[in-house]
Amino acid sequence: MNHDRYDDLYLRRILRDTKTIAMVGASANWNRPSYFAMKYLLDRGYKVIPVNPVAVGQEIMGQKVHASLDELPVKVDMVDIFRNSEAAGPITDEAIKHGAKVVWMQLGVVNPDAAKRAEAAGLKVVMNRCPKIEHSRLAGTIEWHGIASGVISSKKRAL
Repeated sequence: MNHDRYDDLYLRRILRDTKTIAMVGASANWNRPSYFAMKYLLDRGYKVIPVNPVAVGQEIMGQKVHASLDELPVKVDMVDIFRNSEAAGPITDEAIKHGAKVVWMQLGVVNPDAAKRAEAAGLKVVMNRCPKIEHSRLAGTIEWHGIASGVISSKKRAL
């Protein structure tokens, strides 16, 4: 699979078939990207289970935080990785062992060796993408999330 570009149908199928997501690296800090992504996915009906060993026992948006994929109470469909590219390798191995169907590495997270291992085990892989962004893009609602609002701009602001 070419991980530089994904067919929209491939992404749509993953997002349609996924019901439960383990978000590795989820944060309770409201201004972290994982917080925004988790909120968006929860609001769209996904069950999102936060995984963060530093925050074990706490809750993020009403969801109990777990230390690792091994400790999850249910099997998840997708493992969404909000960690660096190096950490994505061992997390992908945990996802394979867990029995997940998809490994999704967030924006900036790329690990071709981990992707090969996951695909060899029968998992679908997405790298360097955000399910929140892809979901809203494919649903045609990306402009509702600040993209076409005038809030986010590439133009330099006048002082």
